[in-house]
Amino acid sequence: MKHGKRISLAGMLLGLLALVALAGPGAVAVAQEPIKIGVIQPLSGPVAASGNFVANGARIGADWVNERGGVLGRKIQLVIEDNKSDPKEAVTAAEKLIVRDKVPAIIGAWGSSMTLAAMPVVAKHGVPLLVETSSSIKITKQGNPWVFRISPPSEMEAAGLEKVLAQDLKIMNTDFLAVNTDWGRGAVGAFGDVLKKYGGKLHAVEYLDQAATDMYAQLTKIKNSPADWIMVTTDVGQIALILKQAAELGIKKKILTTGGSSAPNKLITLAGPAAEASYHIVIFLPWFPEAMPDAALAKRFVDEWNKRGLPFEGLTESFRGHDAVFTLAKAIEIAGKAEPTAIRDALKKVTWTGLNGPIKFDHEGQSWPSIYMIQIREGKITLPPFMRRS
Repeated sequence: MKHGKRISLAGMLLGLLALVALAGPGAVAVAQEPIKIGVIQPLSGPVAASGNFVANGARIGADWVNERGGVLGRKIQLVIEDNKSDPKEAVTAAEKLIVRDKVPAIIGAWGSSMTLAAMPVVAKHGVPLLVETSSSIKITKQGNPWVFRISPPSEMEAAGLEKVLAQDLKIMNTDFLAVNTDWGRGAVGAFGDVLKKYGGKLHAVEYLDQAATDMYAQLTKIKNSPADWIMVTTDVGQIALILKQAAELGIKKKILTTGGSSAPNKLITLAGPAAEASYHIVIFLPWFPEAMPDAALAKRFVDEWNKRGLPFEGLTESFRGHDAVFTLAKAIEIAGKAEPTAIRDALKKVTWTGLNGPIKFDHEGQSWPSIYMIQIREGKITLPPFMRRS
């Protein structure tokens, strides 16, 4: 009986091998281990809404890559870590993903302070980091060969909209209210430089803590300045509070938010009438997919997001996750293997059009996405005439 059982097991093994041979090389690929991609986002803490939007966009990207057969015959598996809106946690998350999970590439880490904190970790271990949101100029100016960015730095936002700021909006005198992080401080410097370039002037410049909910002191100083505009750089939750508190103080100045993280639909919900007539820089136009560089892709992504029952306001952040996953998938395909150094070298050769426009990295690892501006009018998102013209 024992001998018969051995023959039976051997026969089963031979049968399985025969089935694999008949199925061809594709069957072997299915059995391969998935390619892990690390994702670091603020899933909790003061900017958790934005981090979760990006993570969900990354999930859509991974699902779409896998639906078409994966990369090199292997599925993409996201390993998502929470940096808790804290630079120290971003370091811990990066170490964990590289050392324990053995990921060959990481997407992250939303905020500039979190990304800057994680950059020495990826350099130490030799693992590429694809930056999807952070806008501090420091990120691509440190000469870190493992860092690539698809989001625009504040300098790119300001320079890209210089004509709009000067000629269409006629911003000559403005105050600035920004979150006291690398992102916020960088935005003040970048927009201030462009403003001065065409003869404008920065007046009151105020900063706020990332978790602050009371901005009355800063707004009172701004109210007493001679400027007729306020530029704001922070996350959607604080922007909504700023709009409401400015209205309560009777501030009549026009407001423009920078950074592409304002989530205008959510602002309408949170701030109500206080959001009326405000302008917002965005990197993706889910309300007007036909105006995007790849209109078909934009419409498909918006439809998929809605199909999954996710909040529409998240679309102005979520596209970043989608584009980051597809960019790494294309790099792995070019590299021919999921190995960190090969992926880093292949990222330099990636060229494609994502949801936010062309993705191709320069010598500093910076891509040059499209930049737009919308305005809230009568409780709706509108595309100003000067944006349609351009």
